[in-house]
Amino acid sequence: MFDLTFLGIGYASLAMLAAMILLLLTGMQLAFSTCLVAMVFAIGWFGVDVLPLITSRIYGFVGSYVFLAVPMFVLMAALLDRSGIAKDLFDAMRVVGRKVRGGVAVQTLLVAVVLASMSGVIGGETVLLGILALPQMLRLGYNRKLAIGTTCAGGALGTMLPPSIVLIIYGLTASVSIGDLFKASFVPALLLALLYMIYVLVLCRLNPSYAPLPTDEELAMEEPPKFFKALFFPLLSVLVVLGSIYSGIASVTEASALGVVGIGISAWIRGELSAEMLKESAIATMRTCGMIIWIGIGATALVGVYNLMGGIDFVEQLILSLSGGDVMTTILIMMVILLVLGMFLDWVGVALLTMPIFVPIITGLGLDPIWFGVVFCLNMQVSFLSPPFGPAAFYLKSVAPKDISLGEIFSALLPFIGLQIVVLTLVILFPSLALWWK
Repeated sequence: MFDLTFLGIGYASLAMLAAMILLLLTGMQLAFSTCLVAMVFAIGWFGVDVLPLITSRIYGFVGSYVFLAVPMFVLMAALLDRSGIAKDLFDAMRVVGRKVRGGVAVQTLLVAVVLASMSGVIGGETVLLGILALPQMLRLGYNRKLAIGTTCAGGALGTMLPPSIVLIIYGLTASVSIGDLFKASFVPALLLALLYMIYVLVLCRLNPSYAPLPTDEELAMEEPPKFFKALFFPLLSVLVVLGSIYSGIASVTEASALGVVGIGISAWIRGELSAEMLKESAIATMRTCGMIIWIGIGATALVGVYNLMGGIDFVEQLILSLSGGDVMTTILIMMVILLVLGMFLDWVGVALLTMPIFVPIITGLGLDPIWFGVVFCLNMQVSFLSPPFGPAAFYLKSVAPKDISLGEIFSALLPFIGLQIVVLTLVILFPSLALWWK
């Protein structure tokens, strides 16, 4: 039996962080790195008798009823990826978008908002837009960076717009109402999307060559879209999922199941539902949810051990001493920590590792944890696009033309990262943007 208590909580915190970094550098997955560090420090600090407490904490996380919403929304996204709903939606709006300078880029963002409101998973949305919108804009002569940035930033809107998986995981971790989080994130998410659209329109107005307008002959050759088929199913899905939540008819978990049924029926009516489609969607869902659950298990174990060691109180005192007790400085320190972690860790790991520490500090300062959930999601928005490991850029790279490099994608995203930071700052300075419904 080894004893680690001689380190004290300060050096133990550094040792845990160093051990995690070293394990991650060896290529070990985050879930197993956190599990291993948690087990070593649990035994070294308390002995083997503490392990049942850690397993009960893990069971409490995995067995949460609300957690059922995660696989349901992921399955919605998987079914949506494999149906033609998104393609028909994009094609229908293309006719309107082509008549306005920069209209196809704005249309891409509008489609992104609808897709985000249907699934809440950024990977599928970014890939879908990369397949549908990016080649279209490049073919029409749009500026490459504008086309790339719009596609990638639009695909990441699923982080903020309900039913965001990020909000669900935050709600589970912070023990706050997920329905309230959905209400709180709605206005900031739409504000961010609106800023994207204004930026695109202004940029194309100042630089007409960025978005050439089609000739009358080209417009005449466009096939008239089937608006009913294209718009009915997406809008119905959004209405069923978000409408049932906001009206109080269904809980988030129940609404997620309704969404899956709605997308399934829509695909069946369109003649696209098949056994192969269901099999592929189920496999994709299990892979994604398996990743989330394993990261959750590791992070929950690590935070549980660290809490028993007195680490959460230590971090709280450290942050408050660094900020001098000033509320705004405390929030800025948290934002910097989240931004740095978001560059290197998956958002699930960031949420599960930091929120059990940060949320008690926020509530202790008299701030609203619902508002902080929106701030956290906006912060994760930035991390999704930021180099060196912004996942949205890698998702887009997987389907982009081969001559588009990761460096070019990250360069194209810089203006949109700036807009994200603007909205993040506004929500921090004006909490009523998130708490408008209270």
